[in-house]
Amino acid sequence: MTAEALRAGFLSWLGQERHAAANTTEAYGHALAGFLGFLTDHLGEPPDLPALAGLAAADVRAWLARQAKDGLSATSRAQHLSAVRTFFRYLNRRHGVDVTAIRLVATARVRPALPRALSVDQAIDVTAHISDIADDPALQARDTAFFSLLYGSGLRIAEALALDVRDAAALRRDLTLTVTGKGGKTRMVPVLPPVRDAIEAWLTVHPRPLPDSPLFLGARGKRLDPAVAQKVLRTYRRLAGLPEHATPHALRHSFATHLLANGSDLRAIQDLLGHASLSTTQRYTAVDDAGLLAVWRKTHPAAG
Repeated sequence: MTAEALRAGFLSWLGQERHAAANTTEAYGHALAGFLGFLTDHLGEPPDLPALAGLAAADVRAWLARQAKDGLSATSRAQHLSAVRTFFRYLNRRHGVDVTAIRLVATARVRPALPRALSVDQAIDVTAHISDIADDPALQARDTAFFSLLYGSGLRIAEALALDVRDAAALRRDLTLTVTGKGGKTRMVPVLPPVRDAIEAWLTVHPRPLPDSPLFLGARGKRLDPAVAQKVLRTYRRLAGLPEHATPHALRHSFATHLLANGSDLRAIQDLLGHASLSTTQRYTAVDDAGLLAVWRKTHPAAG
């Protein structure tokens, strides 16, 4: 079998049998395409199943070295290597091919970057004044509702954009939203009264408030594109003098950081954010510690 046929079979297995999210399948497919393309140049011809079985650890390391030379970050290289490991496990189970080389290649330890949150005043400033960017009252209402939801409930941008009108309509009887996160997992998130009011204000001017319509629409009447939402905040942060890390995702970081600073339980924050592992949520404790240290350095008489 050709490597491309094996790749297609793997991606089909990943989506249909492992029920991987579409974004995960796409990312794995991209990583494998790069790996197999490298092997075609490295080996002088497109690899088949026997060629993959005969790979040496040096071949895999040469691929990682090429990625590093091309400027791919350590985090991305680790993610690509993880995709290739999963592919080789699939080959072992489905085709009886044990590629021992992959087990001889260590994954570089990547220190995750600390989440960069906004201050409370900066986050509130975004939700209160983001509407200044648009001239159209409907777009003003949309932007206020969207960014208020990101900060008020800690949603990922994709989670907020995936909501439909019927989801928001439930707020009239409940105080929560059902959100679909990574891996297709759903969770309940509370929605604060000011956020509910902002969403209600947007629904009153929503161009197509049918139950199955996207909650947040773009100018052309389709589901709001993430790039457009990011551009709105990028424009506002420049006008308002906010830091460069003032992005939609920074509002999610701010949600978690501000809850922790005010005494919220780490497990509760994990549930609210939809993190599969508590270790992911624990990064925010380092952010809080760093903030305390910065205050100490700035205010203690002997700090220098």
